[in-house]
Amino acid sequence: MTLPQWKATSWGLAAAGLLGVGIFVGSNNLRHIDAALVGYTFACLFAAFGLGYRYSMWLQRPPTKMYWRRGWQSFFRPRHLWGSLVLFVRQFTEVILLNRFIWRRNRSRGIAHLLIMWGCVIAAAITFPLVYGWVFFETVPGDLSRYRTFAFGIALFDFRHESFFGLLLFHGLVWSSFLVIAGVLLALYRRFQDHGAAALQSLQEDILPLFMLFAVSVTGLLLTVSYTWMKGHGYDFLALTHAVTVIALLLWLPFGKFFHIFQRPAQLAIKFYRVAGKDGEQAACARCQQPFATHMHIDDLITVEGELGYRYAMPGNPAGHYQRICPACRRKMFALAHACLQPAAHDEGVPTHGR
Repeated sequence: MTLPQWKATSWGLAAAGLLGVGIFVGSNNLRHIDAALVGYTFACLFAAFGLGYRYSMWLQRPPTKMYWRRGWQSFFRPRHLWGSLVLFVRQFTEVILLNRFIWRRNRSRGIAHLLIMWGCVIAAAITFPLVYGWVFFETVPGDLSRYRTFAFGIALFDFRHESFFGLLLFHGLVWSSFLVIAGVLLALYRRFQDHGAAALQSLQEDILPLFMLFAVSVTGLLLTVSYTWMKGHGYDFLALTHAVTVIALLLWLPFGKFFHIFQRPAQLAIKFYRVAGKDGEQAACARCQQPFATHMHIDDLITVEGELGYRYAMPGNPAGHYQRICPACRRKMFALAHACLQPAAHDEGVPTHGR
């Protein structure tokens, strides 16, 4: 393996190891682990390894590494730390929680994405603590109508299982499934009706993720239907089917489209990078002397291009490098270069039109 692969493997093992330690400690030495959920636990450990591996490989790419380093440097600027915190909260709310960047593209797309995202967030917030044994419930001694909630082995509060709170809590996965199914159906409708989206979509990146989410949600709802209205008929088969869909989703999580869930927060660094660049020195075009970008951005772009093997240096030109010329002057230079390549037809009296 190459050095980046060794580093990524180490990060993957570290991520899986930290999750394993968290499960062991948080479940009181595995005392509160549900044996029926062990398959989910091992799938989560594998997903943690895959996420750590791929995230490390992603961060080792020269452009990503530059944005990552510059983003943190911009965030922790001493004189702008408070402003960075305010900007982070605003960007996190708008980009992560509300997905405003998707709403600007298309309203139906924004609604579908918001439904799917919050359905998955609610489901993950309920499922993972239960699978890891971090949260569990016990009946209150002497009162079988009440449950006591424990988090990491610490008793938190009691509630009646027939109360409205109990209805919301114990059916949380049902409500999240409704959100996901509605979002998936809306997304599929848009993809089948929008010819532009249909022309660009692929089975692996666009259709398969929606089918997997739909399968997980529907099989989870069928479990509720089975034990609520069918007296447990077919429950074992449905439980196995649901487990297969969930485990398949977890195993595919680091390698498919859902990896963008973990990429998106890191991309907030781009905003800090731009803000820091605007506050710094501006780069002037070497040809027209007009400012066109930040000096830091141009220097970083030259560095990244060099790491990727691109050579745009111009030793015989006063600019020194092609990136130090603004886009408008590049177009002019391109037109002038084409004009210089034309034969001296006018001097010979030969018409140039039609060539």
